[in-house]
Parts: sequence; C-alpha cells; structure tokens
Amino acid sequence: MAAAEALGAARYFTRWYKADVKGRPCEDFCVLQHSNRICVITLAEAHPLLQPGKTITSINYQISPNCSRLQNKVSGKSKRGAQFLTELAPLCRIASSDGEEYTIYSFIRGRLIEVNENILSNPALLQEKPSTEGYIAVVLPKFEESKSVTQGLLTPEEYKEVLLKRQNSSSGS
Repeated sequence: MAAAEALGAARYFTRWYKADVKGRPCEDFCVLQHSNRICVITLAEAHPLLQPGKTITSINYQISPNCSRLQNKVSGKSKRGAQFLTELAPLCRIASSDGEEYTIYSFIRGRLIEVNENILSNPALLQEKPSTEGYIAVVLPKFEESKSVTQGLLTPEEYKEVLLKRQNSSSGS
C-alpha cells in the first residue's frame, strides 16, 4: 500500500522537512504528506547517511529489548494494533561503515502504519531512492491533529535556506 503511494511522492505528496533533529547538526528528515493524512518518513537530502562515501551496514527496527517496530501489526479501517508514536519516538537505528550510528525518529505523532522491510535486505535503497523505495516508515496522524502535524516543519524553500546558511557558515570558517 504505502510503498506504491511512496512511488508517486513527487506528484501526490507535499514535502516537509525537520532540520537538526534533537539538536544533531545535519540530521535532517523529510516527511511526505499525502492529502489523505498519511505521512511517509524519509531521510532529507542533507542527512549524513546520504552523503558520498557513506555505506550503510545495518538497519535495526529493534528499538529496545521490548519494542520492535517490525512487530507492528495493523488491521482494519481504524488501524487497530498500530504502535502509537510521539514526535521523538525512535523508528530505527542505522549504522554506517565508518562506525557512526544514527537514530531515525518519527517526528510525527500518530499510528505507525508500516515500516519499510525492503531496506533491511537492500540498505542501498535508503541512499539511492530515499523519497521512494527507500522510505523508512509510514505514519498516520490522528484526524484531529492532521492539520497541525506540519507545525514546526520547514517548507522546501525554508529548508533550502537552512542548507545555504550551513554552506555559508562552513565555507566561512
């Protein structure tokens, strides 16, 4: 379901960004919001994992000993059984060949509809097609929160300004 929807990302989704999640420089995320409220969580283009020379070695949806996002079982129209996520809920941990580990957060309140199991067997999808087949998870905000879900997120234009400021501050030093 969501994978097929994610494929039409550029056409049917509105793109929003969250920069420096949890105060970590450049750890930026992107949410693709569909008009039906569904939000697809992806890495933003400036995320360290998407930079040249990075190789993803593992992706782990096991958040804690008692919580695995892979155990999320959703059924029915009301999405019964879906794990509820807060803005700071971790979705997965991704390790790279340089020894760095990145925690990917939901940053959207709502029900976890699905995680992308395809990236477990093919982590390169995350880097090659981050906005389509390389998405991380699909979250459905509560109906009453669906309009406010983008508060605090950046438009593509605002995100470009953030990237320009970073570039200018790094080239100025």
